[in-house]
Amino acid sequence: MRCILFCLILSALMTVPATAQLLAPNEAGVTMGHIHLAVKDVDAHKAFWTNIMGGKLVKNGPLELIEFPGVYIMLRKAEPTAPPAGSVLNHFGFVVKDMPATLAHWKANNLKIDPTENPNESYVNGPDGIRVEVYGDPYLTNTVQMNHLHFYTPDVLEMQEWYAKTFGGRPGRRPSVGSISKFRLMETVLIPGTNLSLAPAKDRQAPTKGRSLDHIGFEVKNLEAFTKMLEAQGVKLDVPLRQVANSNVKIAFLTDPWGTYIELTEGLAPAGHTAAGH
Repeated sequence: MRCILFCLILSALMTVPATAQLLAPNEAGVTMGHIHLAVKDVDAHKAFWTNIMGGKLVKNGPLELIEFPGVYIMLRKAEPTAPPAGSVLNHFGFVVKDMPATLAHWKANNLKIDPTENPNESYVNGPDGIRVEVYGDPYLTNTVQMNHLHFYTPDVLEMQEWYAKTFGGRPGRRPSVGSISKFRLMETVLIPGTNLSLAPAKDRQAPTKGRSLDHIGFEVKNLEAFTKMLEAQGVKLDVPLRQVANSNVKIAFLTDPWGTYIELTEGLAPAGHTAAGH
């Protein structure tokens, strides 16, 4: 009951309005943007993220996106070096309105499901070793929406401080959703649209770049000003600010101190799909 109550509270804090696909940015101008997957079979992933997970295919100029409230999934055909497990960014999570129906849909499609001790929370396994944590909230406004990114690091507090400082996130703590028998608190950083959950690891994990979960993306309100601020703080950009050809989308890349590859975007959402508050 304690974990279920927490799930309801957390999802209420992060609920994406039905008319907006991304949340309004925080005071630093940052909100969750996208998750970028490097995949062997693009069509198999499109089927998984639309038919199974409930996403919608949309386009922004030359960019094809799979839209969920709170996040976009982007796909690039590649030969990933490894699944996300074993890297600093182990998996990510969604919340759904009807968990029993979701489980039944997974089973009907013969998907591999990893249950937890919480009957309201399970993992579903997609192509290329992508593992999605999902829990249910019957009070959710949307059918499905983005919830969290789950990191593993030996430097939990340092990572929490870095993300809070770099992206204007709000540090906090939350109970482990999947644990009922043990009450465990996890350090977090709240960024509009997602919760960065930071789990302790004994050793440093592998970087994300090249794996099937290649990188994550934050949408930024004024990317030029933001990248200048990062550089003034000593943050090195792997790819400087540039505009995507034949589009209005601006991008830049950096890597966090633990090996998470991060894309910064401005204008990723298609026209009419922009974040509330922009």
